[in-house]
Amino acid sequence: MEQAVKDVFNQGAARANAAYQMGRRRFTVEPITRLEGHGKIDIFLDDKGDVERAYMQVPELRGFEVFSIGRPAEDMPQITSRICGVCPTAHHMASVKCLDDLYKVEPTSPGRKIRELVYNGFLFEDHALHVFVLGGPDFIVGPEAPPAERNIVGVIGKVGLEAGKRVITMRRRVRELTAYFGGKVVHPVLGLPGGVSKPLDPADLPKFKQLAKDAVEFAEWTVDVLKKIVLGNPEYVKMITSDAYTHKTCYMGMVDEQNRLNFYDGKLRVVDCNGKEICKFTPHEYRDYVAEHVEPWSYMKFTFLKPRGWMDFVEGPDTSVYSVAPLARLNAADGLGTPKAQAALEEFFKALGGKPVHHTLANHLARAIEMIFAAERMEQLVNDPEITSPDVRRIPTSVPKEGIGVVEAPRGTLFHHYQTDERGLITMANLIVATQNNAARIAMSVERAAKGLIKGGKVTEGLLNKVEMAFRAYDPCLGCATHSLPGHLPLSVNIYDRDRTLVRRLEQP
Repeated sequence: MEQAVKDVFNQGAARANAAYQMGRRRFTVEPITRLEGHGKIDIFLDDKGDVERAYMQVPELRGFEVFSIGRPAEDMPQITSRICGVCPTAHHMASVKCLDDLYKVEPTSPGRKIRELVYNGFLFEDHALHVFVLGGPDFIVGPEAPPAERNIVGVIGKVGLEAGKRVITMRRRVRELTAYFGGKVVHPVLGLPGGVSKPLDPADLPKFKQLAKDAVEFAEWTVDVLKKIVLGNPEYVKMITSDAYTHKTCYMGMVDEQNRLNFYDGKLRVVDCNGKEICKFTPHEYRDYVAEHVEPWSYMKFTFLKPRGWMDFVEGPDTSVYSVAPLARLNAADGLGTPKAQAALEEFFKALGGKPVHHTLANHLARAIEMIFAAERMEQLVNDPEITSPDVRRIPTSVPKEGIGVVEAPRGTLFHHYQTDERGLITMANLIVATQNNAARIAMSVERAAKGLIKGGKVTEGLLNKVEMAFRAYDPCLGCATHSLPGHLPLSVNIYDRDRTLVRRLEQP
């Protein structure tokens, strides 16, 4: 099996080099790997064999905004959680917060704290998935290791079987927290307008206190693993800080009243590439600050800072391109509200030359620091006296009209915006997901990596993987991101007679 995988990649690289020699100066990486969704990368070379342009294209289309119309608003937390099986809790929570706003009902304090407890657990286990399964293998196993080894099996081979068991066990235990409150891990039934569906039984509290304590220790261990493997390797540090993986853009993240990171609630803060605050706005003001741009080569829309206008894929102090996700959140916040995460954050900035950090691959280290923060917040919440209160929901009474809900998904800022008629049926749904917020910078990162790594038309499978690493650092979810304009797919229908003879072809361009 391993040899078969090697043969496929070697043959692909050989065909690509042969195509260049024949004058076809185009490389296509399809499918791109270790992400949620489907996509491809097209790389075009100039006469010298250097990269002229590179595009990350998203060919899939999902129509959740359209087929939500006419559905009862209370169905939306379940409908939108089906967008992605990896991050359903993010859509579920953003949707529930949107319903709070739609029905003008404030959740009870215990209900809100249970939501935040579950949500921080979700952030923790989702980040662990990326560190050890999706993005981490490029560092733990090596960016140019055989493709068959750049996976969780290869990671276990490097860190040891016991460490591998620890990763799997820790994720399973934290996911059980979601299942406890939501009935299941994937597509949980947890949030309701005004609170949650289930309180925390005091008899179950001790096991969750132990879980939170163990999660903090696991997150600290994860940071130590990455420090040794990544920051302890001069070649990795050189790669991370190289021009091929560096962009100076704006950064967005959710913060509390002290400008400290918060995953569940707060205002959206944007800083420029020098760390200077550009704006800070409430979720209700998002349309004044966030706009979407369309390119003809992708079904993914590209967000930008509306007051600055779309200025193309450029960087610098005046750019309208911004980034979200772990690195952006750490750059946008003035600090973290938990001691161990704050200490790790300060060490992170010191190791990479100060704040803000512009190195795309530093997202992996930032993700591990956020794991500490999420685990510490879990520990704070399970030790809150209100967490076992049965007062977990306030019943809404207002007539619905419009609502907006925002959370920090693992991949960045996630907006849900609904409008309804007086019966509560959806008349408009707008979703701006984390990967859309990152889309412009991801496109820039893929092209920058391709231009920095591919020279003279010589391409290896390892080099192509390093180009993929440019998008993989953002942990993109393309299934979430493909809300299309103009909103249709090319269609070709062949009609055959009983003898299987083609009699007619219908095409929609």
